[in-house]
Amino acid sequence: MCGIVGYVGAKPAQGVVIEGLRRLEYRGYDSAGIALVDGGTIVSDKRAGKLANLEKALADAPLPQVTTGIGHTRWATHGPPTDRNAHPHLGRERRVALVHNGIIENFAELRQRLESDGVEMASDTDTEVAAHLLEEQLETGVDLTVAMQNVCRGLEGAFTLVAVDSQDPDRVVAARRNSPLVVGIGEGENFLGSDVAAFIEHTREAMELGQDQVVTITREGVSVSGFDGTPAEGTRYHVDWDLSAAEKDGHDWFMRKEIFEQPRAVADSLLGRRGTDGLLQLDEMRLSDQDLRDIDKIIIIAAGTSFYAGMVAKYAIEHWCRIPVEVELASEFRYRDPILTASTLVVAISQSGETADTLQAIRHARVQRSKVLAICNTNGSTIPRESDGVIYTHAGPEIGVASTKGFLTQLVACYLLALYLAQVKGTRYGDEISQVMDQLDQMPAHVQTVLDKAEEVYALARDHVDSRSVLFLGRHAGYPVALEGALKLKEIAYLHAEGFAAGELKHGPIALVEEGLPILCVVPPRGRDQLHDKMISGIQEVRARGARTLCLAEEGDTTITPYADVLITLPQVPVLLQPLVAVVPLQLFACELATQLGHDVDQPRNLAKSVTVE
Repeated sequence: MCGIVGYVGAKPAQGVVIEGLRRLEYRGYDSAGIALVDGGTIVSDKRAGKLANLEKALADAPLPQVTTGIGHTRWATHGPPTDRNAHPHLGRERRVALVHNGIIENFAELRQRLESDGVEMASDTDTEVAAHLLEEQLETGVDLTVAMQNVCRGLEGAFTLVAVDSQDPDRVVAARRNSPLVVGIGEGENFLGSDVAAFIEHTREAMELGQDQVVTITREGVSVSGFDGTPAEGTRYHVDWDLSAAEKDGHDWFMRKEIFEQPRAVADSLLGRRGTDGLLQLDEMRLSDQDLRDIDKIIIIAAGTSFYAGMVAKYAIEHWCRIPVEVELASEFRYRDPILTASTLVVAISQSGETADTLQAIRHARVQRSKVLAICNTNGSTIPRESDGVIYTHAGPEIGVASTKGFLTQLVACYLLALYLAQVKGTRYGDEISQVMDQLDQMPAHVQTVLDKAEEVYALARDHVDSRSVLFLGRHAGYPVALEGALKLKEIAYLHAEGFAAGELKHGPIALVEEGLPILCVVPPRGRDQLHDKMISGIQEVRARGARTLCLAEEGDTTITPYADVLITLPQVPVLLQPLVAVVPLQLFACELATQLGHDVDQPRNLAKSVTVE
């Protein structure tokens, strides 16, 4: 998500930090800030909007030419993208400046304790809490490294923290837990960054940190310790990528990088969703429990990939909550004169929060007195602002036009909505909801298991570079996955691709099947409603007519083997959650096939990342 830069050396820190932030702009952000250590004081500036806003402010009011500093570009999570919420954040006495990537899950309890001690908060962020806690520790006489260790032991969540102390001008200290941070090692200078792009023009020697580690950089060197204070070591490596590859973490495309970021994105989207009482909590919901209890119908509106996430949501909400759900294309919604009442909940799914047809649809719904809930990745965007409530997906910026991690995190948000409704309405017991949440918590590892088999999928893609058409089949929650897999091929490989509900084959589409036609089949997990057996029947039908069946099926499913020309195994997960793992091979397949065909995967022809016209 956010971009972080830290520097200690002989060069003017402002130039190094600003240039590092510029090289991290590809990550996406909505505000930028810098803090420098000038003798015994912190000097800083921060501005909402693009880095250019900060640079203009610095040109108008230059900061001192000092040699220790930190900088940040923020992707908003807690609080809208404003000057006051931009990083860095300062402690009460302005002794500490701190920047942060990630989410501190227990910030509410920590904030309450600080406020009860008389601390006045200057922002809406979870980050500011850590700045005040660090300053508290420093006031006990420990140095910034020990203070960071002590504070981190009391934090929950996933985070990178980078801080400076005005009384210790030659040191920058950072901590990492389940969030990116890399050290750049120079001669007489050292660096910190969200990734190596932050410092690649200065040094190609880098150090990777382990989990729950604190790193201290000075001009003279780098030291690493655990949160418990025990000495530790990072892993040194040489960066042999150019800047373009560095921004992509060594991958050839942002899309491929974002596919491989999905375990982290799914984990981030689940952070902070359960309270200390074990109940599901959605902090941004804003709709009261009574509002939700009054809901007797849900209409999901979305476009493209988001529409397919909405189709999965329909299965989950109806199953767990017993509320009827319609899924509508946003561009068609207003024009069919939909029946809306005060007890209708309209759920608008949009990655950017600016999708024009979705925005017009929610405005129509609000005129009809319906409640509107947004599922969105961009804090402060128009659709969440004009909705009654919001669930943010916390996917971080997505540069590739064809959505990947955006889709998976939308699925997570849809599951969370369904479970929250079940909790409020009492349609599922608490232990049942906890069981599903436990299963969701396992999903990052399951997605990683699929990614570990990427070479199998790439080989399959290379085998089909001469294919002019590919079909996709699925049933139940696998049907939207088939549609999404087909869309990815259309978007970036420019191939004819169609997704079908497998049971519909015999009602017409089976006429398309011919000798050698590749058909990707999303096989449901075994054991529910005969879905699995029905899917095998559909696979047999197309195979009998000469199709080449490329099957995705759960591990241990030997019944599919006789009917699969190629079998790619998936982790064993419940049928409603299978889209989270089943779509990943289809993303990899499309990305590799488009690459082999020589297309621009990140910026496919005729497409834009955010559709802001109807």
